[in-house]
Amino acid sequence: MKRVVLIGGSGFVGKAIANRLSEAGINLLVPTRRRSRAAHLLVLPTIEVVEANVFEPQTLERLLNGADAVVNLVGVLHSRSGEPYGPDFARAHVELPRLIAEACVKVGVPRLIHVSALGAAADGPSEYQRSKAAGEAAIMAHDGLGWTILRPSVIFGRDDSFLNLFANLARLFPILPLAGAGARFQPVYVEDVARVVQHCLAHPETAGQVHELAGPTVYTLRELVTYVCSLIGKRRMIVPIPESAAMIQARIMELAPQPLMSRDNVRSMRADNIASGEPMPFGFEPTSLETVAPAYIGQRSLRASYYPSRTRARRSAD
Repeated sequence: MKRVVLIGGSGFVGKAIANRLSEAGINLLVPTRRRSRAAHLLVLPTIEVVEANVFEPQTLERLLNGADAVVNLVGVLHSRSGEPYGPDFARAHVELPRLIAEACVKVGVPRLIHVSALGAAADGPSEYQRSKAAGEAAIMAHDGLGWTILRPSVIFGRDDSFLNLFANLARLFPILPLAGAGARFQPVYVEDVARVVQHCLAHPETAGQVHELAGPTVYTLRELVTYVCSLIGKRRMIVPIPESAAMIQARIMELAPQPLMSRDNVRSMRADNIASGEPMPFGFEPTSLETVAPAYIGQRSLRASYYPSRTRARRSAD
């Protein structure tokens, strides 16, 4: 494995993967709409960042020509609504994977690692989940392509948009109305995701496999928000709200240029975001949230390090 094209590589997960692959001496090509968005990657010795529109088939074929593998990380959290999913989900989650798979077959790229999402399902409650499933199906339809599909749970790590979001909200507001407070998540560390991607690239026998990626612990959303509040040293009132109220709240948030929440996000939380079996493949040991989050959310304290476990233990005792 000498040359890998990293599509969507300028983002949070892409940065972790790029660092790991560059350290291994692999040459990386990262296409992006604006080169400035990937400026943080330019310090890596084996990386090339180019401005390109990956939705143009000819451009995509040119980028992939001569590559040993492609890693697709492109994903969006919000879309205009539609059935079975909106046009923005269709473009990023369905059309692009299809174009990438077709380009791989046409120019002879033998390996494609596609990062999808835990909970992807054709009959999922949200457009996001249904579009992710359709993107997987578009890739699997290409015979002879050595694809591997990874389904991570919500990903945490420095610069994540999950725990950091709640930390920022908790710093601003004394009361936190929380939609989906009882929804269960199994957050996975971004470096663990990068490690699995690297393993799949190095082992061609992983072709044709689908793997879930999750952390060692299941939390409710309320437990996670409470933990984040403890890390930043803020006592906040967390008020669970019913889905009907959450949908109204999300509809208002959708009016913002960069919405924090959408009605489709609320619908996603109808299904628990947890692994169906072992949290990590290949015998890898998942990293716990408590060993990482205090370093970038707030100061570590004894209370912060064990709060979620204590919360669940007290609830079980009750």
